[in-house]
Amino acid sequence: MENLRNRESELKSLVETILAEAKQQGADQAEVSVSSDAGLAVSVRKGELENLEFNQDQGFGITVYLGKRKGSSSTTDSSQQAIQETVAAAKRIATYTQEDECSGLADASLAPTQLDDLDLYHPWDVEPEELVTRAQACEAAGLAVDKRLTNSDGAQVNTQQAMRIYGNSHGFIGAYSSTRHGMSCVLIGEDDSGMQRDYWYTTSRDHNGLEATDDVGQQAGERTIARLSPRKAPTGQFPVIYSAQVASGLFGHLIGAISGGSQYRKASFLLDAIGEKVLPDWLSLVERPHLKRALGSANFDSDGVATKEKAFVQDGVVASYILSVYSSRKLGLEPTGNAGGVYNLDIEAPATPYMEMIGSIDRGLLVTELMGQGINGVTGDYSRGAAGFWIENGTVQYPVAEVTVAGNLKDMYRTIEAVGDDVDFRGNIRAPSVQIESMMIAGE
Repeated sequence: MENLRNRESELKSLVETILAEAKQQGADQAEVSVSSDAGLAVSVRKGELENLEFNQDQGFGITVYLGKRKGSSSTTDSSQQAIQETVAAAKRIATYTQEDECSGLADASLAPTQLDDLDLYHPWDVEPEELVTRAQACEAAGLAVDKRLTNSDGAQVNTQQAMRIYGNSHGFIGAYSSTRHGMSCVLIGEDDSGMQRDYWYTTSRDHNGLEATDDVGQQAGERTIARLSPRKAPTGQFPVIYSAQVASGLFGHLIGAISGGSQYRKASFLLDAIGEKVLPDWLSLVERPHLKRALGSANFDSDGVATKEKAFVQDGVVASYILSVYSSRKLGLEPTGNAGGVYNLDIEAPATPYMEMIGSIDRGLLVTELMGQGINGVTGDYSRGAAGFWIENGTVQYPVAEVTVAGNLKDMYRTIEAVGDDVDFRGNIRAPSVQIESMMIAGE
């Protein structure tokens, strides 16, 4: 597989060419985003190869501004004629759009002054046959956990490379290359009460950082077996623990509520929340975009604005919204370098050992899976299907399924009692398990 980093100078030159073409065609401002991806993925099921996929893609997104009018177009063709036609198409679109005082490039002063090496690029020189062997071994290790594991939805191993380049007519051109490798396994168990499925996966910038092949399969197998013969949970108000694997989504709703788009559209249950206490005073949400090898690291956002470490919630109080250039102008604030989302959001709080959290609950629910989208972003009302385990007298007693957990997100955030020591680093929001004082559980 081609080493994409070798194409950086070529693609930067192409960005310069596109920007020059935009200027020649009369654009007042212009910006270009380039993405180039290559990867290999294999999947097996019941020991047999199901899919072997190789992908190699490249695309250019071109935006021109005519005063305060904006037009965008894209192409996968890098020929001079295609570039001219794509710029012309973007310009044509701009002539038909309404003026928007908030449109335009970020101020030149907001671009990074230096691009740190974030150590994100670790290509894996691997043959398809080795990936097949790993996937087969992963699945086999999972199926060997218990004879009640009667079927499989397969195991997959993949390796991906990406090159991202952003340039604008202020003269900034930034690039970074990255890799992401992964392995996953999904298994099906069956007993007299029926079938259950569960999974496990691992992902890393460096393939040497992946969890061991057998461990991924065994985790998938053990998680599946643990879910067999589920019961209904009692109905009523009980403490709830969100496992680390689902807690990131819980904080994701908060991030969405304090994002600039939700704020200027007045579609947030945390409207005008700067200075408002939304979490316990011992809990903060801090973004760290420059962590080496982390999955959410970047030197600049999709507006070309430099990223930097910052707290969105400090000691329980909203300290900053999450702002792109456009949303910051709509709100009359400074951009935070978050066009495209958050980068390595850490939940900072004193960590309670996971088993200690379980042990503190007399009767309550451990949630390991959530279903449905019953969230009202305007009111904060929350109701979702769930599965997990019932806790009695500080120990896990039995699996539960077909349960509904409900509450209001504002109340849920304010009544967080503890966060665990089991942070899940497999995404942009790096969350531990979270214990909430009380939620409505609808079971039996």
